[in-house]
Amino acid sequence: MEIDAEMRRKIAVSVGAVGVFIALVVTVGSQFTSNHHLNETGGYALVGIVALFVVLMGLVGLFLDRS
Repeated sequence: MEIDAEMRRKIAVSVGAVGVFIALVVTVGSQFTSNHHLNETGGYALVGIVALFVVLMGLVGLFLDRS
């Protein structure tokens, strides 16, 4: 199966968005962890990151659909 240029672009944008999500989760996990437990501020940050990821993926979907 051959992947055309448009599909490669969609895959790259989606993988990039997931990469940003993973990088943010790792950063928050390393900054707000003490004794292998996430503190309250880190928990709120992770909830915010998940919400941001949902919005980001929606925007990415709209962008890819319109282009």
